[in-house]
Amino acid sequence: MTPEEQAASEVRLKRWRMLLGGGEADGIGIQLNETELAIDAAVSALYDGTFAQSSNRKGGTGASSPNLAKWLGDIRSYFPSSIVKVMQQDALDRYNLRQLLLEPELLAQTEPDVHLVATLIALKSLIPQKTRATAREVVGKVVDTIIKRLAAPMHSAVTGSINRSSRNTRPRYREIDWDKTIRLNMRHYQPSYKTIILERRIGYGRRRSSLKDIILCIDQSGSMASSVVYAGIFGAILASLPSISTRLVAFDTAVVDLSEHLHDPVDLLFGVQLGGGTDINKALGYCRQLISRPQDTVMILISDLYEGGNRDQMLRRAATIAASGVKVIVLLALSDDGAPSYDHEIGEILSTFGIPCFACTPDIFPDLLTAALTNSDIKQWAATRELLLSRGTS
Repeated sequence: MTPEEQAASEVRLKRWRMLLGGGEADGIGIQLNETELAIDAAVSALYDGTFAQSSNRKGGTGASSPNLAKWLGDIRSYFPSSIVKVMQQDALDRYNLRQLLLEPELLAQTEPDVHLVATLIALKSLIPQKTRATAREVVGKVVDTIIKRLAAPMHSAVTGSINRSSRNTRPRYREIDWDKTIRLNMRHYQPSYKTIILERRIGYGRRRSSLKDIILCIDQSGSMASSVVYAGIFGAILASLPSISTRLVAFDTAVVDLSEHLHDPVDLLFGVQLGGGTDINKALGYCRQLISRPQDTVMILISDLYEGGNRDQMLRRAATIAASGVKVIVLLALSDDGAPSYDHEIGEILSTFGIPCFACTPDIFPDLLTAALTNSDIKQWAATRELLLSRGTS
């Protein structure tokens, strides 16, 4: 065996040793260096049960807090951010370490992501006074990151679609946009008359404070946590656009209108109450009262459709709203988490009413709004992107 082959073999054996853990795996005769032993200890702490005793403890965190603080620091040192997020979430799920994360010195060391924000929102009533400022900072970091990534595409998509949908193709003389009109009709130039025949006239858009109304109706049950975070942030971005009137309504078995908090997405997210039941029927009843211009309204219901209220009345209300001219879309999820669990039967019934139901990732949400605001076929839009589309008979 050449030195290169021997080195490669040793690397493979080390990986197997770290994958299998200690105990019997130590018998393969592979020695780990100091850094590798630290990485091995960090992984073992999570997946071999080191946290189990501290997570079962009632009351204070005691001596386990420094251990967790060290672990959080270790995984940030040894693993990339994407892996850190997975390990943090696994720690929360496996050992219920939520109480430990309510310590400000520990919370400050976490790698902020959407799942951590959802956890903090769910625990907001339990967060002690000393931790609240840190919790807001963590949520603010995630909000700022998402806004930096998605605000520009959202602004561009909405502004472009509004300009197209509001263009006046039968303008009066004073409303003609002469620059666009001349450019459009250059091909109709008549040399003999040295002039252009204006076959089509383009006018300026309608002058109104808002050209479209958007209603985001968000299911805040626990299973929709990531979707709630993204929807709240998108609502805040939309609220900054003067051509759009945005309302954000959150619901479980009660309905709360959070539209007045859209100027501050962190306040908005802390106004959400994750968990509880689901009454879509009541939420649709409230949203129907907000609709004054059906033909210029897009309503996006973000829910897994597991209705706990009056199912038949909910379906009738959804059908009535769609029939009035409102562009109604159901997002089964607005997150990066993949295909959601949802009520397939209700999804298929809504589809027969012309209401498309599918899951959507945050990155393509601006494109979805473009399609909705320009009255495109949303089912066709979703199908071409191979999204999880609930199929109806229509």
